[in-house]
Amino acid sequence: MKQTINIHEAKTRLSQLLQQVEEGDEIIISRANKPIARLVAYQEKPMKRRLGEAKGMVEIMPDFDELPEDFMASISSALPDFRRPMAFPQTY
Repeated sequence: MKQTINIHEAKTRLSQLLQQVEEGDEIIISRANKPIARLVAYQEKPMKRRLGEAKGMVEIMPDFDELPEDFMASISSALPDFRRPMAFPQTY
């Protein structure tokens, strides 16, 4: 909920206003009925990632793309043979 209060009231009720802000409210502080500040909950900005930040920290092993023989043998019967043409049922 958004509410507007004057500076004197903001100074007197600061603790209460901070609790309201923690609960999601927004407080507009005004001087002579002109808004001068907005009191909202603090939100941490995510750090921007830099290109190449992890350079030298990751090593890809030469056998990365190779699957172990026993693993390939265990799944080979479950995989279709993509070398032969697949038969598709005819639809009319």
